[in-house]
Parts: sequence; C-alpha cells; structure tokens
Amino acid sequence: MNIRSKIILVVLPIIIVTLFLAEAASYFAAVNGITRIARQFLSFKAGELEKYAENQWDLLTENNFAGRPDMVAAAKNAVEYYARSIILSDTEAILALDESGGLVMSTSDLEIRPEETAPLLATLKEGSEGILTAVIGGRERIFKSFYFTPFQWYVLLTEENTSFYRDADSIRFQTIVVLAAASLLAVVMLFLFALHLTNPLARVVKTMNAIIAEGSLASRVDVEYRDETGKLASTFNHMIGELEKAYTQIKRYAFDAVLAGKKEQRIRQIFQKYVPKDVIDKCFTTQGSMLKIGEDRNLSILFSDIRGFTTISEKFKNNPEDLVESLNRYFSGQVDIIMNRNGIVDKYIGDAIMAFWGAPVNHDDDALQSVLSGLDMIDALKTFNDQQKKLGKPDFQIGIGINYGLVTVGNIGSERKMDYTVIGDEVNLASRMEGLTKTYRAELLITESIYNQIQRPSSPNLKGGPRLPCRLLDKVAVKGKKEGVRIYTVKRSLTEAEEKAWVYHNQGMELYFNRDFPGASKRFEEALSLLPGDFNAASLLERCREYAANPPSGDWDGVEVMKTK
Repeated sequence: MNIRSKIILVVLPIIIVTLFLAEAASYFAAVNGITRIARQFLSFKAGELEKYAENQWDLLTENNFAGRPDMVAAAKNAVEYYARSIILSDTEAILALDESGGLVMSTSDLEIRPEETAPLLATLKEGSEGILTAVIGGRERIFKSFYFTPFQWYVLLTEENTSFYRDADSIRFQTIVVLAAASLLAVVMLFLFALHLTNPLARVVKTMNAIIAEGSLASRVDVEYRDETGKLASTFNHMIGELEKAYTQIKRYAFDAVLAGKKEQRIRQIFQKYVPKDVIDKCFTTQGSMLKIGEDRNLSILFSDIRGFTTISEKFKNNPEDLVESLNRYFSGQVDIIMNRNGIVDKYIGDAIMAFWGAPVNHDDDALQSVLSGLDMIDALKTFNDQQKKLGKPDFQIGIGINYGLVTVGNIGSERKMDYTVIGDEVNLASRMEGLTKTYRAELLITESIYNQIQRPSSPNLKGGPRLPCRLLDKVAVKGKKEGVRIYTVKRSLTEAEEKAWVYHNQGMELYFNRDFPGASKRFEEALSLLPGDFNAASLLERCREYAANPPSGDWDGVEVMKTK
C-alpha cells in the first residue's frame, strides 16, 4: 500500500466520524427543540380556543340565552371568527365536527372526504390526548383536538404534516449541507497534505503541464522512480502514444459536434415560433423521426375565424397600419393560448387560425386541451376587445370549430417547400364547424367525436372537477357529405338557469330524434322559459311544431343538410 493511501485511510475516517457525530448531536438537539415548541404552541392555541368557546357559552348561560338558537348560532360564529384570527399560515386549518362526523365549521376550503370521516371520528371519540395524525382532505395532517360539550363539537386545530415539520426538515437539509461541505473541505485539506508528503509527484505534474502548454504529443515524461510515480509516468507515456494516433479523428469529431450544435440551435430558434418547446425537445431526442413524410393519426383540429373581417377592414381603410397592429395583438394572444396547451399552430388563413393537437407528440388529454384552448381564446377576446374600445377601435368577434378524428399528418409539399401539416375529411369537418357557428349563433362548436373524448370516463377533468357542460344543438350533414354528425356547444361553467335549461334542451333533442315532436316541444318550451330569446331552443321549437303538424317521411333521421359552407 502506498503512502497516500495510508494517509487517507488513517486520517479521513477520523475526520469524517468526528464531523458526523458533532453534526448529528446538533441536529437532534435542534429538531427536538423545534418540534417540542411547535407541539406546545399547537396545544396552547387549542387551549386558548377552548377557553374562548367556554367564555362564549358562559355569556349565554349567564344571560339566560342558552336556549335561544339565534344566540347560540351567534356564539358559534364568534368561535369561528376567533378561530380564523389565530390562523398563522395558509396550510393551517381549524375544523369542527358534529357527533355524526359532519363538518360544521372550517376556517379554510379544506373538505373531509367520505372515506376519511369514519377513521377520523373514531380517533376523536377515543379521546386521546396530545398531538395526533390523520389523513384530512387527502393530505396527512397533524392535529390537536378537544370536545366542546355545549355545542357537541369535536374541534380540531390542524396543520399539514410537511408544514408542521418544515423547520425540522430545513435543519436536516442545513445539517447535510454543512456536513457535506465540512467533509469536502477535509478531503481537500487531506489531499493537499498528502500531496505535500508525496512531493516527487510534483515533478511529474510539471512535465505534464509542459506537454499541455506546448500541445506536442511527441513529448514524454521521464520515468525517474520505480514506485507509484514511476508507474504513473509510464502509463501517461502510453496514453500520449494512443492519443497521438487518434488525434486526427478526435479533431474531426470535435468539428462535427460544433457544427451539429450550431445547427440545432438555429433550428430551435426558428421552430420555437411555431411549436411548443417540449415538442422540439422530443423531436431532437428521437433524431427527427417524428416528422415523418406522412402517417395516419387521431388528432384534434381547431379552426378560428374573425367574423365580418371585411367590414372591420373597411373601418381601417385610411389607417392600414392600425389594422395590422390590431391583428398582431389578436394573433399574439390567441396563438399563445394554443401553444401553452400543447397545440401546434398549423397556419394562418387570412384572418383565420388553424391548429391541431396530438402530433408530433400526442398526449392523453389532447381533445380536452383543444376545447379548453377554444374557451380560453373566447375569454382572451373579451380582454382584447376591452383594449380595442379604449383605443377607439372596433371589436373582433370570432367563431371556433373543433373536430377529432383520423387525419394524415406529416411533411407535405415539394422538395423546395415542405409544411408539417394535416389533411383529410376530419380537417374539412373542423373547418365546417367553424362556419356553422354563424348558423347556430354560437362562439364555439364541437363535433360528436370531440364530445365523446371529453365525456368518456377516462378523460381528464377540468382541474379535477366536473366535466365540461355540453349542449346538443343539432345533427347536420355539412356541404358535400350525406352522413350526419351531432354538433355541440360547450362552456366552462353555467349559470343556474343555463344548467337547468341545457338539461331540458338535451332531453328535447333526444325526443326530437325519436320523432316525439310534442314531447320535444315541451322540453324546448321549458328551456325557453329559463332562457328567453334563446336562438337554438326557439329554432328547434319551431321545427318541432312544424313536424308535429306535418310529420316527416319514414326515412327521416333528424339530419339537417347544410347547403353552404
């Protein structure tokens, strides 16, 4: 065993063990202290809240108000107000449960899930003292509880486990950092000490530096000793000989790598204007194999168009630069929405936008993201129009159509000009949906295929909430097609009146397709009573009354054939 190894093996363990023991002792002392204080503080707050509740009850009993429900309710409200006043963090919450486990008071939006109620109530009824742990609202929480008899409440002062032990975790991290830094410093110092003891190696290093500075692979290190330094010099000489043979090849590889890096950087700078960053990253990791000449895929396609753009253009006749500026602001907001939801902006068609989801990278929620993009685009248009009004410029109104289906996607074009785009009947149907927004006076229309995607049981929900509400408007055969497709409008949320009216409307549509025109008429009338002046309900009511008076032929299937685009 050489001298350096002996130095390291003898000294380093002593230093590391000493540092570890010192840091461990400091860590456990600090953590125990902080945890004890946190637990005592939580218990103190619980005691103060219990005292306050008892004081409120004493006021009721002293004034003979204990039998009045309104005064009892006021006392409960006072307890809740006091509970809110002693909350110190966003993750802290104070709850109260009744005898059945129902939540009767909460200082936050925290909800107890049904599966959590029984074990939590069992723990509370055991009457255990001290700090307890339970899963509340899907998260493990620390809590201190007490039972307040007058209200028959189980009161819980809770804090998220991670927040409760945040300071302890911080100390743990700091301890690890300090220990690592001290260990690293010890290693460095030990290395310097060993280097000093092995001074003969300095002459070998000096020769190595001379070779690097001169850049001559012809130089060699003199082998002066038969110990480790001599072996190092001999090995280095052998390495230089091998490097000299591969020098030319190494330079070529380095040059090629530099060129490839610059080329990738240029491609990224250009492509990021059209495609989300994660798509570009995946393209490079798969060496461009994603951008195939053509393949069939199920995609979601969106078309958006500005209504009455010719009329708007005429208003800018004397100031075309203002029109360009307004369009640029409009496109900037709309395109950002599409790309932020993993969409690809295929092209601009005059004042229209064509985009798609699912290629070259597909996601489980492509259909949902396309619909959410459409809703976001409508919301963003309101902000845009507010700014237009401030600038004294006309509003923009848009129509959006979305479809989901099998299309051909890939690099399409000639050798001199290629586009990564999508083609097929489903693309045309998406375009027709955008056109039908004018017919059905809707800002957003989706096809039945999109509806099935966002309503299927495995479809991701909107922020974990309910599925997007949809309203069936008709079954149409677009121009050039004989087969009908159901079309829907969709919103992010509904008013109470809209929620009831949409249920009646959808029921009416099913009755309509089943040729029960009187029954359908009744449903549309109910929808109209909730939404007076609703265009689609009124149109379908008129259609039902006409069919009730003059029944359609036996082969009628409810399809409305569109004569125009």
